[in-house]
Amino acid sequence: MQPQGEERFQILVGTAGDSYPLMDMVTPETLTDYVLVADYRTQRDPRQVHRQRQFLKELQAKGFQYKVKEDQEKVFFGIRADSRIFSLYRTLLMEPEGPAPRVDSARPITVPDTTRIRIVNFILNCRTAAGDTFEDLVKDGVFETRFPLHKVRGCLGARPEGGAGGGALTQSPEQGKENLKRTWARWRNMFRKQPIDDIRNYFGEKVALYFAWLGWYTCMLVPAALVGLIVFLSGFSLFNASQISKEICEAHDIYMCPRGDHRRRYQRLSDTCTFAKLTHLFDNEGTVIFAIFMALWATVFLEFWKRQRARVVLDWDLYGWDEDQEEVALELINCPDYKLQLHQHSYLKSTIILILSLLMICLMIGMAHVLVVYRVAAAAVFSSSALPFLEDQVTTAVVVSGALVHYVTILVMTKVNKVVALKLCDYEKSRTFSERESKFTVKFFTLQFFAHFSSLVYIAFILGRINGHPGKTVRLAGLWKLEECHLSGCMMDLFVQMAIIMGLKQTLSNCMEYLHPWLSHKCRSMRGSEARDPELRDWQLNYRLNPVYTFSLFDEFMEMMIQYGFTTIFVAAFPLAPLLALFSNLVEIRLDAIKMVRLQRRLVPRKAKDIGTWLQVLETIGVLAVIANGMVIAFTSEFIPRVVYKYRYGPCRQGARSSADCLTGYINHSLSVFHTKDFEDPVRIKGSENVTECRYRDYRNAQDYNFSEQFWTLLAIRLAFLILFEHVALCIKLVAAWFVPDVPQSVKNSVLEQKYEVLLGKLRGGPRQLWGPGLGPRATPASSSSLRSTDV
Repeated sequence: MQPQGEERFQILVGTAGDSYPLMDMVTPETLTDYVLVADYRTQRDPRQVHRQRQFLKELQAKGFQYKVKEDQEKVFFGIRADSRIFSLYRTLLMEPEGPAPRVDSARPITVPDTTRIRIVNFILNCRTAAGDTFEDLVKDGVFETRFPLHKVRGCLGARPEGGAGGGALTQSPEQGKENLKRTWARWRNMFRKQPIDDIRNYFGEKVALYFAWLGWYTCMLVPAALVGLIVFLSGFSLFNASQISKEICEAHDIYMCPRGDHRRRYQRLSDTCTFAKLTHLFDNEGTVIFAIFMALWATVFLEFWKRQRARVVLDWDLYGWDEDQEEVALELINCPDYKLQLHQHSYLKSTIILILSLLMICLMIGMAHVLVVYRVAAAAVFSSSALPFLEDQVTTAVVVSGALVHYVTILVMTKVNKVVALKLCDYEKSRTFSERESKFTVKFFTLQFFAHFSSLVYIAFILGRINGHPGKTVRLAGLWKLEECHLSGCMMDLFVQMAIIMGLKQTLSNCMEYLHPWLSHKCRSMRGSEARDPELRDWQLNYRLNPVYTFSLFDEFMEMMIQYGFTTIFVAAFPLAPLLALFSNLVEIRLDAIKMVRLQRRLVPRKAKDIGTWLQVLETIGVLAVIANGMVIAFTSEFIPRVVYKYRYGPCRQGARSSADCLTGYINHSLSVFHTKDFEDPVRIKGSENVTECRYRDYRNAQDYNFSEQFWTLLAIRLAFLILFEHVALCIKLVAAWFVPDVPQSVKNSVLEQKYEVLLGKLRGGPRQLWGPGLGPRATPASSSSLRSTDV
């Protein structure tokens, strides 16, 4: 065993037949592109050592150098790619179609860290001659892990002089990891503008676009949160003035029918006075206006984000960048004999995947039914509880505990859904990684959507509507009576469910998201001792950071998409959702920044010009939000019954003028009558000797308990309102999308000017061309479009 920190320095020089012979030797001071780690015990196994050497030998043939450093437990392999790999990358993706200025081959090709890491990571991901990937070698114990290094120095934010990729790099002292730590990854910087360009220069475009989108989303939440808060607080102004609340609080002589099988008793309607006032906070006339506003807000948010993205991407010279071309180029760099994989589609595989996905969706819906069974069983248990509080507040206890169980179910099913989505993608065998990621996004989000929202759909549109009526109730398995809505209405159940789930996700999830990597990093840092060699010590510090995975950034996107769903879908029942999301995002931005910069290994930089499939997910959520909120207002809230009573049955019907409130008598009108003698065992009900009739929430006749004329009238009006609301909201979305162009005119003009310069340069054959990787030859600095040059 070598002394700690001792270096075995090896130069891998290709033979004459190699594709990428090396020109310059690597010195110990040369920066490392990647670090491979193996457990020291594997060095005692000749077979493992042989596979290690075979893997490194193949890297040699592709133009890599490496050096070995050891400590007491691990063996570190510092990998660096030869400049000719990046020269080939420049040749494939950056050479102009027409005549261009000749680049002096003697000048060194300098490449930013983000590009170097991306290319090296792609080559390490490719299969070896034996058919193994690096992940296979990790599973077999040949290597333990790999990671790019966090760096303070290097080609951070470098800009080529005299053209992209062709000149020396200028160093900026304001960029790098230390700068991100100081200006971004701190809680005290919560309200400071994010350094998106610095993030892009260090973590790549994909991560930078995520934080640019998250920052834009957070800013756009401010008006939505303010309007939602105003709608909620407007209920306080009518807290004691609401005619409906007054009638409920004064209804001492109205008895509600028993709701459970245990401790059956009549309850005065006036006992629900407090809940009636609370319900009016979010179930009022402002709910409809707020729902339409959120439909418009979702559209405006997306349209303005598209404009913001166009500006950012043009600023990065990626407007015309093509992901497929990039991946093909990387394949050719890895293997010049690479054969193009064409797009394929199998109807058989698609059918099988569709069937399996539907089965998983059925499982998600089944989980919602399990929650229904729990709520029914919990109601029976709480009703017979020895605790007086639980006996008096059975419904509230069931709603709260049901929401907690739902939250735990979401946590469990998230892990199951990810495994299932990955297996389906493995079976589908996508052509490229980007295609695989896109398909995985669709599958995983679909499963997550049903896991999160199936229970809310049940509460909003099914709960209390299939129970029958007193004296003839529907029972689960013929034993337990189905759960009913809260006495103050189903909106209270939906509000509580939304509040608990969003509250837990924004607090517990964020706490765990920070505490878990922080504690894990502290534990990993206490293991082992630091080496004397500064470079090895740097590798050790990077190794002890928390590992990152292929879908680390994907998980952050998914978390935000689910939050966006809660913020828009069912927002009519929970107008405080945008406010909670705003507070959560202010924390989330800095939390993610601290994780990426301080607690995790460096993410592999990825090039991108948009957020990919997530944009379609956002648009889908926007449409679903219009449908769901329309249904909540039509079928869950009391808005439609109140309006119908006001203009058809109340004192103000048919334009009549009345000194009384137009909703006077609404409570008596909205409660059906049940004669207590029609109960199967009326004697078992407490207080039955003094009560001849009780009331329940429904529209039924007092004689035969069939649906009354008012029920069918309301149903027709509800359906008509739903159709009208959805069409109006969708039309508003379409008009807003048309009114706000996706791409600003300034961006279009800049692109047009660049194309003009390309054609003019080809026509004249002069030195007017200046190569830009996003659009080909670009305008000279004297052009009217003053855009920054970009990384390779």
